[in-house]
Amino acid sequence: MSNRTVCREASHAGSWYAASGSQLNTQLEGWLSQAQSTISPARAIIAPHAGYSYCGACAAHAYKQIDPSVTRRVFILGPSHHVPLSRCALSSAEVYKTPLYDLRIDQNVYADLWKTGMFERMSLQTDEEEHSIEMHLPYTAKAMESHKDELSIVPVLVGALSESKEQDYGKLLSRYLADPSNLFIISSDFCHWGQRFRYTYYDEAQGEIHRSIEHLDKMGMGIIETLDPMSFTNYLKKYHNTICGRHPIGVLLNAVSELRKSGTEMNFSFLNYAQSSQCRNWQDSSVSYAAGALIVH
Repeated sequence: MSNRTVCREASHAGSWYAASGSQLNTQLEGWLSQAQSTISPARAIIAPHAGYSYCGACAAHAYKQIDPSVTRRVFILGPSHHVPLSRCALSSAEVYKTPLYDLRIDQNVYADLWKTGMFERMSLQTDEEEHSIEMHLPYTAKAMESHKDELSIVPVLVGALSESKEQDYGKLLSRYLADPSNLFIISSDFCHWGQRFRYTYYDEAQGEIHRSIEHLDKMGMGIIETLDPMSFTNYLKKYHNTICGRHPIGVLLNAVSELRKSGTEMNFSFLNYAQSSQCRNWQDSSVSYAAGALIVH
């Protein structure tokens, strides 16, 4: 038996974000310095997972709400873009590399999750091809650098879950969400608009196309802020908004729902919204980004 540590390489470094640690650090510091810490400490954040040149500034508004002095463990829930998955999957790696420093997976939590029988394993190849979790690793490393020696992560790849499965995973993860030393990162972009995404919803009453997209996204964001999973599900059924992290968001909303049953008070606020470009005609396309944070009172 080999004792070699299984590492997930930073496979998108050098393309989706800077491969140089010093260059990446400077960029992250720049974006974070432009964001306000208004509602920290966050227990959960929603942040985008596109290339940093598109969404790095937006994501900073969510990461600014993290308090590294209370956070010890970071759960990262990202959607599966490349492999069909009807459940959630855990990584085969023990360490996730970043250009800043390496992040180690919490094997105790992984063992507990595995015992439930609700998870499968993703191969290292699937893990390295997927960007939805990786794009949060450098920001997590940066936000937590003052306490990096006490930090572990719990990456979870979230499949195309049914409503009942979103409830099941929400219930399971609610006990971890209840612990103030845990932080949940929900990885999601918002509307993917354009013919290349096969989604061209347009409400002319809103004016130009990019205004219609913003109105649609902000309607969804407002519903997420109510923390009601059923309302979010109904919104998606009605508008089919191409929010790629809808299932991780659904899991979070169901976890919150579970905790609220026991009287825990929480609120969610979105802090920033951006679009990759402003669509004005049918040839255009854009992806939207939103950053927000959940606070437990």
